[in-house]
Amino acid sequence: MSVAVLAYMSAAALGAGVVAARAVITVDGQPGFLWARLGVLALLLWVCDSLPPVLSSRQSAWSPSSPATLAAVVLLGPAGAVLVAIASLFSIRRGLQFGQRVFNASMCALSAYAAALTYLQLGGRVGIPVRVSFPSLIGPFAAAAAVHVLINYGLLWLMLRLIPNPATRPSRPSGQPGGLVLLASDFGYAALGLLIAALWHLGHGLFASVLVLVPLFVARWAMGQFAAQEHAYSATMAALCQAVETKDFYTRGHSERVSRGAAMLAGEVGMRPRRVEAIRFAGMLHDVGKLGVPTTVLQKEGPLTEEEFAAIQLHPMRGLEIIREIGFLDEALKGIYHHHERIDGLGYPMGLAGDEIPEFARVIAVADAFDAMTSNRSYRGARSIPDAISDLRKWSGTQFDPALVESFIAALEREGWPEPAAGALPAADTQELAALDHDDPTAPLRVRDLR
Repeated sequence: MSVAVLAYMSAAALGAGVVAARAVITVDGQPGFLWARLGVLALLLWVCDSLPPVLSSRQSAWSPSSPATLAAVVLLGPAGAVLVAIASLFSIRRGLQFGQRVFNASMCALSAYAAALTYLQLGGRVGIPVRVSFPSLIGPFAAAAAVHVLINYGLLWLMLRLIPNPATRPSRPSGQPGGLVLLASDFGYAALGLLIAALWHLGHGLFASVLVLVPLFVARWAMGQFAAQEHAYSATMAALCQAVETKDFYTRGHSERVSRGAAMLAGEVGMRPRRVEAIRFAGMLHDVGKLGVPTTVLQKEGPLTEEEFAAIQLHPMRGLEIIREIGFLDEALKGIYHHHERIDGLGYPMGLAGDEIPEFARVIAVADAFDAMTSNRSYRGARSIPDAISDLRKWSGTQFDPALVESFIAALEREGWPEPAAGALPAADTQELAALDHDDPTAPLRVRDLR
């Protein structure tokens, strides 16, 4: 844990402690405080927070607990909302370290307090709503719900930005729904907080709480199914990449690094998050067509025959045939199919030039070549990052899109890249044998004319 992360967590915990202490003092000085109401809402939040659906290999989870805190905003006011939020500190979810548990509770308490203040400032009244409370209650509650969700996500976003070493900071884990999906879900389920409050007069709140648990657990199940589906997509892609790397040992780990580099470049040029995610998938699968190339050709040392070179050139088409039915890839398919096109029109499979080449393909081409140059190969050791950058610029305008090359270099300077692992240089008598790396512009394929 970095100093910045520790300081941020401490500040959040301190802020939550201040508002919690203030809530306790307020409640202590308020005769007739409705402790039973507080207990029911705290129990509802505890149940929701103890059984969240896992989003990605137990790395993160989504809790549909916002209705409980927002119901407390209406029924109990700021002090009660904060005390209900503190119940998340005692959730029984496994795998949470103490610091994570405290930070989660702090986020919940701070967002509940801010939501309650917003509700009061806009004219919302504390207590069980009656018929005459509507529709005037809806505006303050909607604003409070928006503040609650946005502050919660804002605190979490800042924590993620403080994770050290941005070059190796993980992207959204595969199989985890995106932030916009979760944000929309929380906005939708926040409305259930008003339903709890409106139904509270039925059975002293117990009926309302049990009734609302049904859609909350349906939400939990649906989010879990969504995460499982995306995890299945991710597992499928990982299996395809592993199959490629088993067949072509020159590119072990190559797909993962190209995926990261392509996403980094896509973010640098301002692509929307959805397109960045699509190009990450395209980078992972860009060489899947090698499964359709004979292993003897992929692992051959020395010049290729024209037939063997034609088999290499067909691998983008083979890749498209393999994955074209995977519907969620969308634009990624064009990137996979055209990633060996060149700006000067001398690439394959279609010989496209300039802007005729899809943007995804131009992005992948840069990341693909950079990783090839900075990786160990049978015929040479890994090139240094400065040397690889120099070669990217050398081939800019002929093989690569000049604007994307400069953007990639800017992204490298800002986010960094792991230094290439040192590798032994091949013996002098073997340096001429292997010229198999179709990704490396410094080592073009050599074709032997048998005519």
